[in-house]
Amino acid sequence: MKSDNVTKGIQQAPHRSLLNALGLTKEEMERPLVGIVSSYNEIVPGHMNIDKIVEAVKLGVSMAGGTPRVFPAIAVCDGIAMGHIGMKYSLVTRDLIADSTECMAIAHQFDALVMIPNCDKNVPGLLMAAARINVPTIFVSGGPMLAGRVNGEKRSLSSMFEAVGAHAAGKMTEEEVLDFENNVCPTCGSCSGMYTANSMNCLTEVLGMGLKGNGTIPAVYSERIRLAKMAGMKVMELLEKNICPKDIMTEKAFMNALTVDMALGCSTNSMLHLPAIAHAAGIELNLDIANELSAKTPNLCHLAPAGPTYMEDLNAAGGVYAVMNELNKKNLLNTDEMTVTGRTVGENIGGCVNRNPDVIRTIDNPYSQTGGIAVLKGNLAPDSCVVKRSAVVEEMMVHEGPARVFDCEEDAIAAIKGGKIVEGDVVVIRYEGPKGGPGMREMLNPTSAIAGMGLGSTVALITDGRFSGASRGASIGHVSPEAAVGGPIALVEEGDIIKINIPENTINVDVTEDVLQERKKNWKPREPKVTTGYLARYANMVTSANRGAILL
Repeated sequence: MKSDNVTKGIQQAPHRSLLNALGLTKEEMERPLVGIVSSYNEIVPGHMNIDKIVEAVKLGVSMAGGTPRVFPAIAVCDGIAMGHIGMKYSLVTRDLIADSTECMAIAHQFDALVMIPNCDKNVPGLLMAAARINVPTIFVSGGPMLAGRVNGEKRSLSSMFEAVGAHAAGKMTEEEVLDFENNVCPTCGSCSGMYTANSMNCLTEVLGMGLKGNGTIPAVYSERIRLAKMAGMKVMELLEKNICPKDIMTEKAFMNALTVDMALGCSTNSMLHLPAIAHAAGIELNLDIANELSAKTPNLCHLAPAGPTYMEDLNAAGGVYAVMNELNKKNLLNTDEMTVTGRTVGENIGGCVNRNPDVIRTIDNPYSQTGGIAVLKGNLAPDSCVVKRSAVVEEMMVHEGPARVFDCEEDAIAAIKGGKIVEGDVVVIRYEGPKGGPGMREMLNPTSAIAGMGLGSTVALITDGRFSGASRGASIGHVSPEAAVGGPIALVEEGDIIKINIPENTINVDVTEDVLQERKKNWKPREPKVTTGYLARYANMVTSANRGAILL
């Protein structure tokens, strides 16, 4: 046992004296030491209930013969951080979370770990840490929020941001906006659509690192407490069998995750996080495979913002396992992979019934025959860019229009809300990538403003930044190489015609190669926006979005 390094032998008497100071008994020191990574805080709605999850996990670990010890992980609320300097600090926390968790787990020689995340960067950060540490580990999230209701209709945070855009366009009164404000986020939990947090918690199930229901059981359901107790007990079984994250997060498991991602219509942020998690597990996940998987994977779900259903509906319909079982009817999954249940994927999903084909379309009646995410390439994005295809209206799947170029998010929002963007335009927001931001801000404010002003079916948005899972429409992000390193997006000029063809996975600026090369000669790098502190260090170390914005 790893914990023998702090609990056994005369040389460890000083260590035991410090454990005595914690109030641990001799009997507790003789049991396996299980680290409980708590992401509880009082500023993120998705994390305010995690204290209850922690207590349930501790009880489960203790019942199964372990000694649980809690330590913290940070988490940022992307919604609260949106639209100001705080959003520069969102993606970058993923690596802080992974690094600090690795430090705590190895410094204190835990035998096993239970990770309790919930929101956007918190989940991938802890999955990265789990792969690095590689002791028996299980995940149990805080769970999704229930959908809100406005005028009798289910609503969520994306509706709130779009209401602000509608108000700017004179289509909604301040009183109507207030009605949304008071009702769209009614409970604790990660926001109720298929946004990044819920995407990653669902994909944690698919990877095999969480139990059934981890991604979908609402935060306020008592079933979530029972799940946490089971996770606490199950980690002791994983320890007994020595089943570790790298035994579970194999290359085939990541292929499963990409496949289910396509079927669920997950956030485009998954295309950042899955390669980063795979890298931590020693696997290089080339996103070129995404289109290949998408071509044969039907899109079965249109959860908000792509459609009118929410996480509570997916849960009631049978959850992630029901989606996987539909996919398995056409043998689209690797079913022999091990999971934290101690059973294989195939054993887990067998008999999981689709209880509502209006929420989870059957494999023979999908929304589309291709998956929910597309990776595009062309002279505007030679390495790649990403779009949530399932949230794009049909008339925008192929689009051609003049570039409206902005060098930061704020300038673009001012133009959109000022009525300067018209039908047919292609809004280009650059110098917002991992290095250029720095921190690769989410662009929910501009996409919501476009949708709220009624331009969602006529205007595209392209950026080297990224999008919230709450964004919808022809929102194309992760353009690589980014502008800060001289990528072609830095060379686009006002009025250039941009051609987008999502079915053919292409994106191009209608300018000859000679003209682009001439512009490149005249291009000069921008002065860094941040020169001190963590963001400056991050900008120096971060790689491009197509590599998962990992640090080297």
